[in-house]
Amino acid sequence: MIIPSIDLQGGRAVQLEGGKALKIDGGDPLPWIRRFRLAGEVAVIDLDAAMGKGSNAPVVETLLREARCRVGGGIRDATTARTWLDRGAERVILGTAARPEILRELPRERTIAALDAVQGEVMVHGWQTRTGQRLEDRMKELAPYVGGFLITFIEREGRMVGIDEERIAALVSLAADVRITFAGGVASAADVAAIDRLGGDAQVGMALYSGRLELGDAIVAPLRSDRPDGLIPTVIVDIHGRHLGLVYSSRESVREAVHLGRGVYHSRSRGGLWYKGASSGDWQELLEIRVDCDRDALEFIVRQHGRGFCHTGTAGCFGELRGLASLERAIQSRKESAPVGSYTRRLFDDPDLLNQKLTEEAQELVAARTAEEATWEAADLLYFTLVKMVSLGASLEQVEAELRRRSLKVERRPGNAKPEGSS
Repeated sequence: MIIPSIDLQGGRAVQLEGGKALKIDGGDPLPWIRRFRLAGEVAVIDLDAAMGKGSNAPVVETLLREARCRVGGGIRDATTARTWLDRGAERVILGTAARPEILRELPRERTIAALDAVQGEVMVHGWQTRTGQRLEDRMKELAPYVGGFLITFIEREGRMVGIDEERIAALVSLAADVRITFAGGVASAADVAAIDRLGGDAQVGMALYSGRLELGDAIVAPLRSDRPDGLIPTVIVDIHGRHLGLVYSSRESVREAVHLGRGVYHSRSRGGLWYKGASSGDWQELLEIRVDCDRDALEFIVRQHGRGFCHTGTAGCFGELRGLASLERAIQSRKESAPVGSYTRRLFDDPDLLNQKLTEEAQELVAARTAEEATWEAADLLYFTLVKMVSLGASLEQVEAELRRRSLKVERRPGNAKPEGSS
């Protein structure tokens, strides 16, 4: 798979050749990450911090709010690594500090060791200091402590000269169960596909920034279809992970979907591209594209606008959806349409009444003593909670995102109850 990369210098997205010469100044990194996040995780590397020439920490924090990121550059101790994990990084990338005594203090599955090498010799301190250690020896030393390696071939970095498949295959075999992301030299979708086929991921910067490689082409590069027409089954899910329908994609439709950031698919009945919502207004904002484990199906995660995904007007092609998100949708519609005097209208119009009901139902849930009582009271409390959220403009999507951010923290609060009357 592809891991798009954003390298930061002076708050700007840049691309260097060989880690030294500036080749591309991409400017504001925000537009880049909003595009790159369609492929999944994005690597964000603070080059200034890595080279000891400053810090782009505020910019990195901004990018973390936009996408799922693996963060690296200048992380030289376990405390800094944990800080980035607590701020929402999916994984942290350690280079110079990738030593057993530091790595063992971090969650293995969320730690990547960056091994930057010139002709097989490991370099540190922003590629400026030779270590005399061979890449393979360093991998063997660190493999028990990390969930991944980021191997950069410095002599190929930023030059788009292609990849060495034999070398990559040997390193993947050596790493065994530790996933390797390779950087340096990747120039085409064929390179991305080859690295994926060999069991690794491709971290790509220069080829994407220069326009030589289209992100959509890189995403679909590993795919293979068993259909005579070459189409790829594509499952559409909403932001809550609920299945909306099944469609088909072509390489052309994925390229267009990524370009527009919209739901675009292949129409089997008419042939060619199908721009979802172009005539109905029920369009989709594309959030992420995922490739399945067998590389023969796609998942489009979308934010659905309008009535719903199905041409019949329902939220999904298998009928109306269920769960809290469906209840939230119903409450949102009632906020505008509930008749005067109805209970729902009273709740929206009388904040004091709504607050009293929330307090009452919370107390009744606390007092529950059986599964049946807990189920009944929790249902009441969740309903009034959703009304409160909708009344203030909050959403389940925001709540789920906040819960996910909290789940990424490694430093935990004690969780003690607040003193009565405190807020």
